[in-house]
Amino acid sequence: MTTTFFLVRHAAHDDVGRCLAGRLNDIDLGTAGRSQAQHLAQRMAREPLAAILSSTRKRTLETAIPIAMSCGVEHVSIRRELDEIDFGAWSGKTFEDLNGDAAWRTWNDQRQNARTPSGETMLDTQQRVIGLMDALRQQKPNQYVALISHADVIKAAVCKVLGLQLGDCFRFDIEPASITTIVHGDWGSKLIRLNEVA
Repeated sequence: MTTTFFLVRHAAHDDVGRCLAGRLNDIDLGTAGRSQAQHLAQRMAREPLAAILSSTRKRTLETAIPIAMSCGVEHVSIRRELDEIDFGAWSGKTFEDLNGDAAWRTWNDQRQNARTPSGETMLDTQQRVIGLMDALRQQKPNQYVALISHADVIKAAVCKVLGLQLGDCFRFDIEPASITTIVHGDWGSKLIRLNEVA
């Protein structure tokens, strides 16, 4: 028995690439992001989704709802396991400012064991998202499930599937409104498609 997961990064907000949104609650999709979400919903309409689960953040929910409408899924389930990494005091800062912070540089140079100001590691993130996928595989055998989340959360899952060190997360991109497809079974997991942009 296998479960097919579509790991979807939320569509763009107006400050993507300029600042670290983290777990700020008031970050919503901009005009470009709403257009991306509609294109993504049209692409996902081809898939027979049994369930859609989303991070708690507004930008992920604004991405998930059009997908649910296109796919005829009545309910989007909110799951904390899909939430963004807790960046604590770094949240909301520009990348220009963060690049001057030695702790930020350590976080990016040592993803295997560095911690954010809140104390979360990339391994913590990986364990929660993979744990959720393991549970869903038992609950949704031979079904298709969309997980709407964030770039580093998806990167953590991909690193696990491919047997990469977490520091290797910089070797591939997860773009806004992209789909990464993973098949998860008793035998393990397989990456089918990485960073598909609708």
